[in-house]
Amino acid sequence: MDGLIRQFRVAYAATNGEQLAETLNPSIQAHSAKLRAIWGRGDHRSMASDLNFLFHQDQARFSVRLSKEETSGWLAIYTAYWKVVGEILAAEGLISSPQSSWARVYDAWKEVTLLTVRGYTNHDFENWTIPCLYVTGKYLRLFAMRADAERGLSNDDIDMDDLKDDFDPQAEEHKSLEDCARHLNRIFQVCASDRAPLEESRKWGVYYAVNLLFKTYFKLNSEPLSKNILRAISAGRSDIPPIDKFPKSQQVTFKYYEGVLAFLEENYVEAEKHLEMAWLMCHKGAQRNLELILTYLIPCRLLTTHTLPSPRLLEPFPRLQKLFMPLARAIKKSDLRAFDVALRDGEDEFIKRRVYLTLERGRDIVLRNLLRKVFIAGGFEEAKDGAAPVRRTRIPITEFTAAVQMSSGEAIDSDEVECLMANMIYKNLMKGYIAHERGFVVLSKSGAFPGTKV
Repeated sequence: MDGLIRQFRVAYAATNGEQLAETLNPSIQAHSAKLRAIWGRGDHRSMASDLNFLFHQDQARFSVRLSKEETSGWLAIYTAYWKVVGEILAAEGLISSPQSSWARVYDAWKEVTLLTVRGYTNHDFENWTIPCLYVTGKYLRLFAMRADAERGLSNDDIDMDDLKDDFDPQAEEHKSLEDCARHLNRIFQVCASDRAPLEESRKWGVYYAVNLLFKTYFKLNSEPLSKNILRAISAGRSDIPPIDKFPKSQQVTFKYYEGVLAFLEENYVEAEKHLEMAWLMCHKGAQRNLELILTYLIPCRLLTTHTLPSPRLLEPFPRLQKLFMPLARAIKKSDLRAFDVALRDGEDEFIKRRVYLTLERGRDIVLRNLLRKVFIAGGFEEAKDGAAPVRRTRIPITEFTAAVQMSSGEAIDSDEVECLMANMIYKNLMKGYIAHERGFVVLSKSGAFPGTKV
């Protein structure tokens, strides 16, 4: 413990929040030797004696003296942290323990999180230390997911015939993560409610806490709770520093989730704005994040500007290539059958990514392109008295019907085609009217298909 507290003293003397937070980092992958050294022989009495000496009787070695309240708060945190280290080493199989589990790790880390939050409300922790809240919140979420995954595996081994109405496995599926969300919301409240001047306020931790909540709520399929957070941010925006003053990583994450929430509400113009900002700010080496952004930005662009992704754009993203290029080719070729096949082949993945219903609307763009081809193939009417030729605007419905049948590979009657065309006119994808009794469609002489230069 002496080495850990030495790091604590150095960070505290330098008022370096990131360095201080690193002393609480529980990652076994990054700090295996450090965690083993902290745990030592696992003697609780020895650990308590060491910490008590280092914090209370050895204050002379601090270049900056802590108040009694601060000392009490940090002592409690590092005592709880020592217990977590033991649980992590046991869960990873690095020390023997008959009761090791990630649920125990989660419960122990939750205590560290509660004590850290309490440090700001009860023990006068200074606001430059808020990276400690980042670390506790981040690993609370990760340990919650591991605990839930472990619980799911144990549930698979239970004979469900014996459970009957006594146990609902769905209720247990995200038990730890749901509990985690409540504590992350507490971290958000601690940051958002600070009344100190902005230059030394905990409000600089707001977007980190919000982003953790977004990730948690999406994992729980509780997007409406994310909207509550957005409303809280919007209501207190005058008291929170502008988002462009925060680290870019936090800006990108926030804009991504803000865009996805607008997307799920079918506000595609707003979604495109936020997702494009996230795309432009995202680090070009963060391939996974760029892929997530494109997953929603591509369908947005398809509906708002009828823009298709280019092969060059999707080249670094094989999974997106497989999903979106067949749809893009079908739209370019005006091939209804190919579009339906591509949508069906990717259905499971599209539903999982929440973009299926939006992409389904792309069929209107395929149909619009097909009807446009029929219009162009109709040629021009005979010019009169030397006037410039004008495209034929009175087109028999039978010509459109034949085109739809050829493109879809299915038999379809003219009445159904009329319904499709009426829908195109209603959505402003085509300008004109249907003369049902005469069996004609009369298209506008200028801009018959808005946005296509025809």
